[in-house]
Amino acid sequence: MSGAVGHTGHDHHDHSHDDHGHHAHDRPHRHGHDHGQHHGHAHGSGNERRLIWAVVLIGVFMLVEVAGGILAHSLALLADAGHMLTDTASLMLALFALRVGRRPADEVYSYGRQRYEVLAAFVNGLVLLALSLWIMFESVHRLLAPPVVQGRVLLLVAGLGVLANLAVFLVLREGHDNLNMRSAMLHVLGDLLASVAAMAAGAVIIFTGWMPIDPLLSALVSLLILRGGWRVTRESAHILLEGTPPGIDVAEVSADVLAQVPGVSGVHHLHVWSLTDSRPMMTLHAVLQEGTDQDAALAAIQARLRERFGVVHATVQLERGGCVAADEHCHDHVAAGQEDGHAH
Repeated sequence: MSGAVGHTGHDHHDHSHDDHGHHAHDRPHRHGHDHGQHHGHAHGSGNERRLIWAVVLIGVFMLVEVAGGILAHSLALLADAGHMLTDTASLMLALFALRVGRRPADEVYSYGRQRYEVLAAFVNGLVLLALSLWIMFESVHRLLAPPVVQGRVLLLVAGLGVLANLAVFLVLREGHDNLNMRSAMLHVLGDLLASVAAMAAGAVIIFTGWMPIDPLLSALVSLLILRGGWRVTRESAHILLEGTPPGIDVAEVSADVLAQVPGVSGVHHLHVWSLTDSRPMMTLHAVLQEGTDQDAALAAIQARLRERFGVVHATVQLERGGCVAADEHCHDHVAAGQEDGHAH
C-alpha cells in the first residue's frame, strides 16, 4: 500500500522534498516551516528584560526585609523575605529557561529546548508548595508562643515591600503569557500578598498590641501561595507527562476528521501532547478510501487540525485499506490485515 507522512508547522504553507525513508512509490513527506520564530524571539527578549528587572528589584529588597524581620521579630517579614529569596532563585531559573529555550533544535534536542520553561515552572511550583508548608508550620509554632513584634518597623518595611512587589508584578504582567512567566508572576503575587498581610499585622499590633495577628496572617498568605503553587505544579506536570492539552478531546478529533475530510474512512493511533503550554502536537494515522487523492487529503487533514483544534504541528500517516479492528479510534472498513506495515 502507499503511505505518506505530513508535518504542519507554524505557517500555512507546505514545502515538499523526496522521502528517502519510504519505498520509492510512496508519497513525499510534507514539512511546514515556522515563520513565526522571529516573533517568538521578540516576545522572548521582552520577557528576558522583565525578568532581569524583577531579579534585581526582588533581590535588593529581600535584604531589606531580612534586616527588618530580625529587627522587628516578625514572622510575617521573615516569611516574606524567605519567599523573596525563593523568588530570586525562581526568577533566575525562569530567566535561564527562557534563554536556553531560544536555542535552535539540533541533533540532541530535535524539538528544541522550550521544555526547559515547563521544567522551570514545575520546579517553581514545588518551591511554592514547600514554602507555604514551612510558613504554616512556623505560624503554628508562633501561635503557641507569640513573640513581641515591633509593629512600627513591621508596618514601615512591609509598606516598602508592597511598593517593590507591586512594581515587579506590573513589570512581569506586561510579559508574554506562558506557563514559565505565570509561575514567576505567582511568586511575586505571593510576595505582594505577604507584604500586604504584614502591613495589616503591623497596624493591628500598633493599635491593639495583639501579637498573634502576625502568625495568623502569615498562615493565611501561605494558603494562598499553596493554591497557586499547586496549580502551576499540576499544569506543568501534565505537560511533562505528555498529557492531552486542555480543550482537545481525542475522540472528538477522530470524529471530526472522519466527518469533515472527504475520503477518510478511519482514524487511529491518534496521540496529542504539548511541547509547551502553547504548542500542542499531534500524530495520527488516517485510512483513505480507494481513489482518494493523498495530497488533497493530507492538506485537508492538516488544515482541519490547525483551524478547528489549533494544532499547528501534526504528523499524519496516510494509509489505504483497513486499520486495527481493536483500536477504538479506528473505523475499520477493510480487513485488518491490510495495515501499513508499521510495528505498533
